[in-house]
Amino acid sequence: MKSIALSENIFCLPVQDRSTRLFEGLWPIEKEGITYNSYLIRDEKTVLIDLCKELFQDDYLKELRTLIDPAKITYLVINHMEPDHSGALHAFREVAPQAVILGSPKTVKMLDDFFGITENIRSVADGEELELGTHKLRFISAPMVHWPETMFTYECQTQTLFPCDAFGGYGIPDKGIFDGDYSDLSSFDAESLRYYTNIVAAFSKPVLNAGDKLAGLPLRTVAPSHGLVWNKDPQHIVDLYLKWSSYGKGPAEKGVTLLHGSMYGNTDKMVAVVRRGLEDAGVPLTVHDVTTTPVSYILPALWTNQGVVIGAPTYEGTLFPTMQMVLHMAEIKRVFNKQAVYFGSYGWGGGAERFLKAQFEKMHWELGDVLGFPGQPTQENLKEGYEFGKKFGESIK
Repeated sequence: MKSIALSENIFCLPVQDRSTRLFEGLWPIEKEGITYNSYLIRDEKTVLIDLCKELFQDDYLKELRTLIDPAKITYLVINHMEPDHSGALHAFREVAPQAVILGSPKTVKMLDDFFGITENIRSVADGEELELGTHKLRFISAPMVHWPETMFTYECQTQTLFPCDAFGGYGIPDKGIFDGDYSDLSSFDAESLRYYTNIVAAFSKPVLNAGDKLAGLPLRTVAPSHGLVWNKDPQHIVDLYLKWSSYGKGPAEKGVTLLHGSMYGNTDKMVAVVRRGLEDAGVPLTVHDVTTTPVSYILPALWTNQGVVIGAPTYEGTLFPTMQMVLHMAEIKRVFNKQAVYFGSYGWGGGAERFLKAQFEKMHWELGDVLGFPGQPTQENLKEGYEFGKKFGESIK
C-alpha cells in the first residue's frame, strides 16, 4: 500500500484486500477485492480517521510511519466500530498510547465490548467541532448507517467528508483512487450498488436521515472507507445512495427481475418463453439463475426493479429451497413493496404458491398471476408462458 495525498496535509492510506473470500463472511469479493481507506490530517493537532482490518495492521503502521511518527498523533477518530475499520486498534495503541480516541457516545461502550479499552477516550456530540490548527473537524451523527454508533467526520476547510461505510463500494481501484482517474465509472457504480444492497439497504431510512443532515453542506471530496475517493464529482455517489435509499419506502425503477431455478429442467423449459414475453413487452430486464448466482449479485436487481418474476418448482410441498433462501435474504434486507408473478412445475401437487403468499405478506409484495403446470410444460403451457411474461412486463412498464 502507498499513501496518497488528497490535499496538502490530508492523506489516504488505502489498504488493498485481495485475500478475503467473503466480506462479512457472506458477500463474495474474491474477484473484486476491497479497500480499507484510512485518513490522516497533519496539523498542529494531528488526526487519524479510522484504521483497518487487523490482518493488515503491520503493513498499515509501516506506511503510516512514512507520513508521521505515530507518537505525534493527537487524536484517533473512530467513525464506525466494525472490525474492518477498528481491527488494528490494539496495535495502534501500542505505538500511539497518547492519542485520544474520539467517537460517538455509543462508541465508548463498544470500545470496551470489542477491545476492553476504557481509557483515553472522549465522546463527541452531533455537530461538535474540533480545531486542529488550520483544519477544523465537525462530527455528524449518523446512527444506523449501518451500526448505532456510526458518525461522519467533516473537515471544514477542505470541505472533505469522511463517512466511513456510507458512499462506499466493493472493488480495488487499479488506476488511481479518485473518481477523476476513470472515464467510465459504470463498474464502480455497480459495485457501489451491490455493496449498498448487501450492507446498507436494510437501513435505507437512516441513510435518508443522514442525507438530510448533509443537505446544503459544501462537498469538494467524499472520502469513504471502501472504494473510490470522489473529488471530481462528489455529489454523484451521494445522489446514488440517496436514490437507492428512496426505493426502501417508495416505488423502484420500471424494470423486472426474472429469478429462476430448476431441479430437472422442467421449469427451465418455461424460462425462455417467459423471458421472450418480457423482452417483447419492452421492459428493462435482469435475469438470474438462483442455483448458480450468489444472492449478493441478485440483491441489486431486486432492490432497483419494481417487478419480480419467480420461476421455480414445488419441492416437497413448498417452494424450491434455493429460491426460498433468496427471498429470505431479500426480507432481511427489507426489499419491500414489489409486484411479482410466479410460474413453476410440480410433481403431484402444488405448494410453492402457499409459501409465496405467506412470504410476500411479510415483505408487502403483491402476488399477481400464477402459472403452475404438472411435470414438463406442454406446448399450450408454453404459449401461456409467453403471454404471462408479456402481460406482466407491460403492467410494469
